[in-house]
Amino acid sequence: MASVPLQDSETAKCIKACMNCSKACMEAIHYLLQQGVSGKQISILQMCVESCQLSSKLMLSDLEFHHQACELSFELSTASAAVCAAYDDPAMERCAEACRHCSETCRGMAGMTVRMQGTAKDLRSSLPSSARL
Repeated sequence: MASVPLQDSETAKCIKACMNCSKACMEAIHYLLQQGVSGKQISILQMCVESCQLSSKLMLSDLEFHHQACELSFELSTASAAVCAAYDDPAMERCAEACRHCSETCRGMAGMTVRMQGTAKDLRSSLPSSARL
């Protein structure tokens, strides 16, 4: 079976969307700080930057944890799109668009996320008592 080149894959599209979203959110943070905005809106955008960077790094490293990171990026880019869309400014609209696109691609990548309740507790109980914290 022939492998699909990375540049044509869904993973590559998600990496690019995450990088674009991260850049757009950084620009939006700069813009909002110049406008005197602070607080939760800035925090949401900053966390979106960080989650998108993490998602990109994990996908580039081909680590299976990227699904969970993409789930977080989906949530934060959705919230960031709403923050940016609230401002009537072309730069903020570009941010909202980049965030919406990232949200969609990350939703697809996160689709394989498996939620396991109590995993950390189960792991600790399976360790020898000398290894438990």
